[in-house]
Amino acid sequence: MTMKTMFKKRWYFFVPLILAALVGFGFVTMYLWNWLMPVLFHLPEITFWQTVGLLVLSRIFFGGFGGHKHRHGHGHHHHCNKNLHEKWENMTPEEREKFQQHIHMHRPPWAHRFSGDEQVK
Repeated sequence: MTMKTMFKKRWYFFVPLILAALVGFGFVTMYLWNWLMPVLFHLPEITFWQTVGLLVLSRIFFGGFGGHKHRHGHGHHHHCNKNLHEKWENMTPEEREKFQQHIHMHRPPWAHRFSGDEQVK
């Protein structure tokens, strides 16, 4: 018996486990909110259903609705990297130096920590 066949026959055992995990995650999130947010930011305490609503909203805002976004985004980045590589290969050494200086000047402040460069004040 394969794993897929076994899952099809016993899916009803997994549904309560998944529901229990979701409810548990909701309660943990609610308790963390009610423990930290009122003290740190003077926000009100929230109920379980308000917590579920916040989790759904955060999923919509930050996670999207499904996995299609990630596959499309990956291909888009690959296309951009390919174009950038082609442009880099066609640049003269002077253009490459100018491009590197431009990128170096327009990096955010925290990027200097990770590049090995010392921050100039």
